[in-house]
Formats: sequence, structure tokens, C-alpha cells
Amino acid sequence: MKKVVILTGAGISAESGISTFRDSDGLWEQYRVEDVATYDAYLRNPALVLDFYNQRRRQLFQVKPNEGHKQLVRLEQYYDVQIITQNIDNLHEQAGSSNVLHLHGELTKARSDRDDNLIVDIGDRDINIGDKAPDGAQLRPHIVWFGEAVPNIEPAAAMCEKCDYFVVVGTSMNVYPAAGLIHYVPHSSPCYLVDPKAVPISRNIKIFQEKAGTGVKKVVDELIAMA
Repeated sequence: MKKVVILTGAGISAESGISTFRDSDGLWEQYRVEDVATYDAYLRNPALVLDFYNQRRRQLFQVKPNEGHKQLVRLEQYYDVQIITQNIDNLHEQAGSSNVLHLHGELTKARSDRDDNLIVDIGDRDINIGDKAPDGAQLRPHIVWFGEAVPNIEPAAAMCEKCDYFVVVGTSMNVYPAAGLIHYVPHSSPCYLVDPKAVPISRNIKIFQEKAGTGVKKVVDELIAMA
């Protein structure tokens, strides 16, 4: 079975009602990156940072996967599909996708402030000051903040190197290292992009300049026709 790797960004979740960070009405308009998305911010004001992600987590449990998410599940009937997502929500999993790799962490998980490998599922629960990991350290969001290493980038690159098709959905391709994954895709592997905005890509790629809900279906239909 041929392999399809899907790289998804905030654009696919926006249609479900998840606030994005980079749009004009996005979260960065309400919060400074330096205040909520760095380890220094967490050390400086842990209550603010924890509350920010508690709000994101509560919002997640009020929304549902959209047609874009569902179409990617449909593709699994015909291909070995691996999703690499920059999103910290679990909408791909909710929709039924089998193989999802999160580059930037997951809202429904927390980890020890002392041991990055000690990760616990918290579901929809808030994280509060005083909540402890099994090793006794404070729990922090299982999120890759700006300036922190992206542990899953190497396995993501390995997936891209072996893909037969590569699909980008809802991302500006401006956030590294995720944006660099396309350079690992074999030149013989066709690439697709679904995004309503013009996205600069340095290689040959078929572009569907529309929202995920409609654009992903067109890509999936095309791929299924070739299966």
C-alpha cells in the first residue's frame, strides 16, 4: 500500500472553531508570545501560562472535527496515511485517524516539569499550580514552546522521506522546523497544498487555494482515483 503523508496546521482546525494564533483575530492578538508560549514565561508567571492552556483545552472539548478531518480518515481505506500535525488539539484523533504524530505537543496531556519524558493523559482537566507528576514535580502543559526542541521532527522527517504523496493542509509553511519537512519528500513524489491563502512553496506542487473543508475532499478524491 502506498504511503501518503499529510502535514496539517492551524487552518484545518480553524473551521472547527479552534482559534488560530497568526490570523488578524488570532490568539497572538490577545496574548504576547513572550507571555504565554516560552519556558521563561512559564517560570515568570506560571499561573498565567497554565490558565492560557486551560482555556485552550476547555475550548477543544466544545468543538468537533470538520469535513477536512473526516476526509483524511476516508483516505485510509486506500493508502497508508500518516498525519503529521502542528496542532495541539486532538481533532484528527476524534475524527478517527489512525496514525497522528504531534510536532508541537498535545493539549490533553501534561508532563513533569523535571522530566520531559514523563507524560500523563489529563483529558479535559485543568492544570493548576500544585498539580504533581508521578515524580513529584509540577505538571506543565505537554506543549513545545518557542525556543524548545521539537522531539518529533526527526521521525517526521523519516516519514516524509518514504512517502509516495505529500499533502499540506492549512499551514503557512512559515513555522520551522515543520516547514522544512517538504525538503525531505522525494522529488518523484507528487505534492499537494490546500490553503485559502497564497503560500510560497519552492518546489512543484498542486495548489487548491480554498478552505480545508472543500479542498481536502478534492485532493482525497484525486488520490483515491489513482489508488
